[in-house]
Amino acid sequence: MVALLGALGSCFTQSAHAESAIQRYETTSPASGIKAGGARVQVHAPIEVVERVIMDYGSWSQNIRKFEKAKVVGRRGDRTHVYLQVPILKGATRIWVVAEFDPIKRTDAGDVIVARMLKGNVKRLDARWKLSKIDDQNTKVEFELLLVPDWPLPVPDSLVTEEATNAAEHVVDGHRRAAERAAG
Repeated sequence: MVALLGALGSCFTQSAHAESAIQRYETTSPASGIKAGGARVQVHAPIEVVERVIMDYGSWSQNIRKFEKAKVVGRRGDRTHVYLQVPILKGATRIWVVAEFDPIKRTDAGDVIVARMLKGNVKRLDARWKLSKIDDQNTKVEFELLLVPDWPLPVPDSLVTEEATNAAEHVVDGHRRAAERAAG
């Protein structure tokens, strides 16, 4: 099982372009004893552009390295259901989920987008974006990912958290690049 996570790591560990501006971190989650992985970055684009890029779920496989598929598969009210697939083991197998994305929640502390797994081949996957306007042309993006595997053998929590942190780094890097391209 450790070999499986090691292979998963090779999928995400090739540093997302080794951006020094990307800050990686871990955080506790009330939903699990496993820590969530996180990453934050300053994006040189207005918050409205960053929001559009993040909420363009169908484009994620083009914008975020290592995402093989990202497809809107349905809606329920103002929530969006998205199928996501990421290859592991050099393409030998895949992690997949259908996640439900809540609409943006605007708060004084920033705009928040939350996604929860509806079904998939892991026990749990929760994701949270927080977007904060720095000024008219810059936005801070924070992304946290909780991943609870559903594998037959036990895996050290620290290894799972490291993989979630690597994935978070790729996500914020992909969003940053796409938003900065869109902002011109």
